[in-house]
Amino acid sequence: YTDDKIITGGLFMDTIKKLFPYSFGIKSVKNLVVTIIVYLIADLICGLVIGILDGIPLLGILFGLVGSLLGLYFLVGIILALLSYFGLLKA
Repeated sequence: YTDDKIITGGLFMDTIKKLFPYSFGIKSVKNLVVTIIVYLIADLICGLVIGILDGIPLLGILFGLVGSLLGLYFLVGIILALLSYFGLLKA
């Protein structure tokens, strides 16, 4: 393992920071746990709402797709928070 494995700057990272603002700059375990809990609660609430709206006959497929994308967003947010906490991402 060398320092060149740390993901730093560039246009890609600037875009990621804009999409996932709460996943960067995590320094303590408390901040990490709070960030993960926020992502999990948001995922749970979105899942419940989309689960209810999924019953609409023609829009069910669309809501299912949106639910999958939101779930992926929350998962990536948690992974980025973990990477930031362990120092593998430069904030």
